[in-house]
Amino acid sequence: MKKLIFSLTLFLVIFMSACSNASSGSKEITPDDVVVAFQDAGLHAENPSEMTKDDYGVGPMKSKEGVRVTVPQVCSDCNARIISYEAEADLDEMKEYYDSMGEESAMLFSWTAKHKNILVQVNGDMEEEEFNKYKEALESL
Repeated sequence: MKKLIFSLTLFLVIFMSACSNASSGSKEITPDDVVVAFQDAGLHAENPSEMTKDDYGVGPMKSKEGVRVTVPQVCSDCNARIISYEAEADLDEMKEYYDSMGEESAMLFSWTAKHKNILVQVNGDMEEEEFNKYKEALESL
């Protein structure tokens, strides 16, 4: 009887743990997941390439990985950055960096959105309505 109670207890602990992990949505999103979500939503996210140190400019480079895509509906060489982070504080620091640049100079304005472990930064020449479609696709993950 003790073995049965122990087995049932162990089963319940494992089951509850698995359910908790599945429902918390704790799965990390990758930049590639975001590119696919954009494309599945019918949005431009062309020529994905791994970000290099030059793509970060003088901003903090604390990301796990980053992908740069072309958004040609804005201009032929306009880009968006999709960056993943291990630490939310690092993500928030980079979002603040991009947002503050736009507050300092209209020429440096860009759209930013964060969801889970991902930061998306898009050329500020994109129309807000169009950017909101990108944001919705990101938040669907």
